[in-house]
Amino acid sequence: MLQVSSRMGAAARALAGLAPGLVLCLLVAGLAVLGGRLEAQAFGRAWIEPLVLAILLGAAVRLVWTPGPRWTAGIAFCAGPLLEAGIALLGATVSAQAMAAAGLPLLATVGVLVAGALAGGYAIGRAVGLAPRLALLVATGNAVCGNSAIVAVAPVIKAEAKDVAAAIGFTAVFGIAVVLLLPLAGAALDLKPATYGVAAGLTVYAVPQVLAAAAPMGPVAIQVGALVKLMRVLMLGPVCVVLGLIAPRLGDKAAVWPRPKLTLGKLVPWFIVAFLGLMAARSVGWIDETAAARIGPAVTVMTVTAMAALGLGVDPRALFRSGPRVAAAASLSMLALAVAALLAAVVLARL
Repeated sequence: MLQVSSRMGAAARALAGLAPGLVLCLLVAGLAVLGGRLEAQAFGRAWIEPLVLAILLGAAVRLVWTPGPRWTAGIAFCAGPLLEAGIALLGATVSAQAMAAAGLPLLATVGVLVAGALAGGYAIGRAVGLAPRLALLVATGNAVCGNSAIVAVAPVIKAEAKDVAAAIGFTAVFGIAVVLLLPLAGAALDLKPATYGVAAGLTVYAVPQVLAAAAPMGPVAIQVGALVKLMRVLMLGPVCVVLGLIAPRLGDKAAVWPRPKLTLGKLVPWFIVAFLGLMAARSVGWIDETAAARIGPAVTVMTVTAMAALGLGVDPRALFRSGPRVAAAASLSMLALAVAALLAAVVLARL
């Protein structure tokens, strides 16, 4: 009885620690949803979706006020476990049949684009004067999944801490710029939702940012974009293996790192496995349309709240601290990736 009581007390304390940041994220998310409704009433539709508004509002708050230790646990929970759970549940709304027409061509396109973005991003980084390991970090972040890829690859190639900080500092801010600009490109090119979803999944840094970037084009774009993006994330394992073989041949100084333990859990996050499992359940009919329709609103609440947390975690001033060469390398390589992804999405739509 005492052990149960102790566990309940610990759970209550943990919940109390999360409460301030969680309430803050919910408040920002609520304002974003309200802003979307006001847009719809004024203009007939929400031109800036609540997912994007939540990021912008969170970043605006962070620009004038940095949340202290009291708030960080709840913000980290919303940007981490809550977001991952929302992404996992999104799988229940996606049917594999929707992607069956693309099949092997789509998978091959993901592999070719990741490899090309990695090689091209490294070449651009070196051309603008970045050291080899920093150029690899920036290229990997663009090619695979932003900060997560940078953190995973850093010990493999033995990058210095300052290089890791520079790469992460820029991608955290630049990722939001891509979320805002890509829908404009999709609208200008008059892409269909599924085609735009492929382009977003092939371009945007991280899974949550894909959801925000795809939102203006509707639920089909979100579902397709998330699935394509998860295919890119699954490339992180092979990328780490290849870069581990290349790293000893780099000419610059290697930092001292403990031997990295690249377990299956690190290379394939649990929420990706859950997403694929729920997608399979939806595809074979274990999750019917009624259940999927009920899950959808819950996913929306979770992801908008997570977007608010991501915005609160972004320091826009980090862009200026990351350095002009890193900025140039990331910008040019992302532009090249976006153009290639848009072309690939259009070609796949015609197959």
